[in-house]
Amino acid sequence: MDLSGKVIGFGLTGSHCTYEAVFPEIERLVKAGATVVPVVSYTVQKTDTKFGDAADHLEKIKELTGEKLISTIPEAEPLGPKRPLDCMVIAPLTGNSMSKFANALTDSPVLMAAKATLRNGNPVVLGISTNDALGLNGVNLMRLMATKNIFFIPYGQDDFVKKPNSLVADMTRLQETVEYALELKQIQPVLIPHKE
Repeated sequence: MDLSGKVIGFGLTGSHCTYEAVFPEIERLVKAGATVVPVVSYTVQKTDTKFGDAADHLEKIKELTGEKLISTIPEAEPLGPKRPLDCMVIAPLTGNSMSKFANALTDSPVLMAAKATLRNGNPVVLGISTNDALGLNGVNLMRLMATKNIFFIPYGQDDFVKKPNSLVADMTRLQETVEYALELKQIQPVLIPHKE
C-alpha cells in the first residue's frame, strides 16, 4: 500500500528499552510518504533512564517526524473531530497504558489520541512491550484483541525462561501492520515464535 498522504499518529509510552527498535520504524513511515504526528506520554516526556534522557528522546522524535510533539491531552483531543488521523500507532505500548486503554481510561495524550481515532472509526495499531502480558494484564490484552478497529503488530515472548509473562512486538513488522490496518485487516500470524 502507498502511504503517501496518509496521516499517522505515533504514540510512544514508557517502555524505554524499546525506543531504539521503534525509532527506525518512525523513519520508515516518513520515508514511505506518511505524515507522522508524534504523541508522547508524560512518562516519555519526563523520565530519564539508563536507556537515555527524556530530552534526547523527544528531540530525536521531533527530528524524525519534522512535526511538533503532541504532549498534552488538550493538544491530542482535536485528533478526533478537527484533525482526524488515518491511523494511530502506539509503540511501544506498556502494560500500564494497555490496562488503561482496555478499561477506557484516558489520562495521557497517547490514550486520548487513540480514543479519538477509534471514535472516528479509524484503526489503532498496538505494539506491545510489557512484562505482564501473560499475567495480570492478560485479560486487558484479550479485551483489546477483541475490540473493533484495534490491530496488533505481531508479538511473542522475548524471554520465556526468565520472564515467562513478557510479550514484545516485532517492531520491524510495524509498517506492514499499518498497511493491513488501513484496510481494516489484522496481519497474520499475530503470535510469533520466541526470538532467539
